[in-house]
Amino acid sequence: MVEATDFLILPPFKNEGYIDPSNPEVRKKMKEALEKVANEKRDYDLLIGGKRYKTERKTRSINPSNPEEVVGTTSKASRELIDKAIEVAWEAFETWKHTPVEERVKPFLRAAQIMRERRYELDATMILEVGKNWLEADADLAEAIDFLEFYSREAVRYASQQPVVRIPNENNELVYIPLGVGAVIPPWNFPGAIMVGMTSAAAVSGNCVLLKPASDSPIIAAKFVEILHEAGLPEGVVNFVPGSGAEIGDYIVEHPKIRFISFTGSKEVGLRINELAAKHQPGQKWIKRVVLEMGGKDAVVVDETADLDAAADGIVASAFGFQGQKCSAGSRIIAVEAIYDELLEKVVEKTKKIKIGDVRDPENWLGPVVNESAMRKILSYIDIGKEEGRLVHGGKRVEGLPGYFLEPTIFADVDRYSRIAQEEIFGPVTAFIKAKDFNDAIDIANCTEYGLTGALYTKKRERIEFAKKVFHVGNLYFNRKCTGALVGVHPFGGFNMSGTDSKAGGRDYLLLFLQAKSISERINL
Repeated sequence: MVEATDFLILPPFKNEGYIDPSNPEVRKKMKEALEKVANEKRDYDLLIGGKRYKTERKTRSINPSNPEEVVGTTSKASRELIDKAIEVAWEAFETWKHTPVEERVKPFLRAAQIMRERRYELDATMILEVGKNWLEADADLAEAIDFLEFYSREAVRYASQQPVVRIPNENNELVYIPLGVGAVIPPWNFPGAIMVGMTSAAAVSGNCVLLKPASDSPIIAAKFVEILHEAGLPEGVVNFVPGSGAEIGDYIVEHPKIRFISFTGSKEVGLRINELAAKHQPGQKWIKRVVLEMGGKDAVVVDETADLDAAADGIVASAFGFQGQKCSAGSRIIAVEAIYDELLEKVVEKTKKIKIGDVRDPENWLGPVVNESAMRKILSYIDIGKEEGRLVHGGKRVEGLPGYFLEPTIFADVDRYSRIAQEEIFGPVTAFIKAKDFNDAIDIANCTEYGLTGALYTKKRERIEFAKKVFHVGNLYFNRKCTGALVGVHPFGGFNMSGTDSKAGGRDYLLLFLQAKSISERINL
């Protein structure tokens, strides 16, 4: 057991701050970074055990603000290279699992500092690769830095002496050990934060990882892996294996030498991973650990006592921030009938003021959706919404822009059980649902298969206390928007079909990548 005095002395965790896009110096640096990244168009190789592998098949990362622009390309991993990566990772694990925690955390802390130094380049990469506006991109980067810092401190905490009940004639201890080699499969919508958080949590705990980034955001992941190795992470701990989910996704999940799978994405893919991972494979020595964070159909509830201007601001931010492409997005607005019409009018008026366009321009708040397939899916849901509710704003593709731009769309008078009130759309679409009263509003909020985030705007303390008990979501907010969880402040994860409630950014998260070992020694024989 390592004594606490052997650890690095780290200051208390503090959330990373954000840039100010109105600052002329910030604007200058960001525009320089955007130009630099736009002109790079690099081809990134796979990275397995410190060796680079170039393949003929490539993934092109496209700028959704202008699909004619290629941000970069990555080689695609084959099944043979996945086998190689798993073999190399297990070899690295034999050393990495025994590396003292005070040494194990150093590359991740160095990586956090390198990311601060390369902040504008990394922000620009996300702006170009997935269409985040300046603030959304920088918040994504700040969260990635937070994960590196927070999980490093958590690794130290879990490696320190754990409390157990003492009895005579025995020395007893509880230690946490890593699981082995696992797959990290992050989403494209938080291509920095969630990708970094999932990868670093597994690796800083002593595991080795195959990182298969989303096909829409491989470039930011490639840059992060380069940063890890620049920071001194040993070869083989994190292996970069981008590729087609259809070709290698199932293969990785079913592989008998994969110990755990950490996935963030859609309900459909998450359930498939869960099903495949549950089946025992020949030669498999363990029950695979599966960590799933999936979708949401999140509700913002507003009662008759609420500050309607504050509620409207929160609704617009929750529903349309990053084009509604968040599992926490406020896609259902449940208002009691006494203030329903007034609130709807305020939200529509605020939505009309949103500036839409290429997010390289900091004046544009709403950017494109991530790709053509997503745009078509969202438009199909808008068509469904026209049959299920009353279209009061938006509903079309934005004309005159080359990218995948959709108008922020609001439907009113939607039934609680309609498809647009039940199914995750993952776009800038929200549905207003009228409730008879507060209790009815809470019933509506709970009537989906999801349970990720929710918000309640009210001035009544008894309603806040009631909602704490019965509003069934993993992250519940009062008198604020239902998006924007902070690492360490709002441990994040949901119930029901929203996933396994991992509580990313919280004190329980690293436990998902560790197993507890109880050790007893008889004394005074």
